[in-house]
Amino acid sequence: MQDEPRPNELVKAVADFLRDDIAPQISGHAGFKLRVAINALDLVTRQLTHAGDSDAEELQSLQLLLGVHGTLQGLNQDLAERIRQGDVDLATPGLREHLWQNTLAKLKVDQPNYAAYKRETE
Repeated sequence: MQDEPRPNELVKAVADFLRDDIAPQISGHAGFKLRVAINALDLVTRQLTHAGDSDAEELQSLQLLLGVHGTLQGLNQDLAERIRQGDVDLATPGLREHLWQNTLAKLKVDQPNYAAYKRETE
């Protein structure tokens, strides 16, 4: 295990440096590409910060919903197959809540400034 700084802190530091010190000096197409790179670094920072907790919560929710243990990927495939076969639908207890919480967890990482996400989490 590594000590400080953690990977999310390193990536955030690079993104902040680019945003605050470099981006104001660059314009045009190069400035656009730099903003895209900064956004990608911000996304990686959020993934490193939140993915572990959200994956653990999703796994626990899937295990409760499906009544079996397994990997996150395997249980998601199982859920998708059950939905496809019609064995599970929105009337299934816990499914609607599972899908909603999973969607919010994904938005927290991917689009935290999305207006609908902000409205739902405030």
